[in-house]
Amino acid sequence: MALIVDGNNVMGQKPGWHRDKNRARRDLLDQLAIFARARKTRLTVVFDGSPDQEFPEGAVFRGVKILYAERGSDADSRIIRVVELAKDRRGFTVVTSDRQLAFAVRALGATTMRSGEFRQQLEAAMQAAPTLEDGEKPVIDDVNSWLRYFGATPEDDE
Repeated sequence: MALIVDGNNVMGQKPGWHRDKNRARRDLLDQLAIFARARKTRLTVVFDGSPDQEFPEGAVFRGVKILYAERGSDADSRIIRVVELAKDRRGFTVVTSDRQLAFAVRALGATTMRSGEFRQQLEAAMQAAPTLEDGEKPVIDDVNSWLRYFGATPEDDE
């Protein structure tokens, strides 16, 4: 299963996120990376707005692919396009609480999960993640985890 996350929609689940949007985006990316690794899943996040210099369009942050709304459009349209272009639409779960987006991607064959439900799963993954002392790196002990970490997925070779 692969997840496509409506980034601003999930960030909106956290009160006060809009006060520092760059920080909220970075925090979400950190959490998504931990979640993707813990669940051993492919994860793409799509944000509204223009690309961040630190996390440009198409970048991969610790295994999480980052996309943005196309110029003059929104993240919802980009998510629909990603699902439309997918070989296996049924293999995608789109995380959003936007009813129109959810309806559109379900019509294409993808499944959906509400942002609040995903936020709970995200929090659980964060609590279960091992805490590291300063300077320690997490141990990645299998090839598939390394591939995800560097932005490739095991399925890419098939």
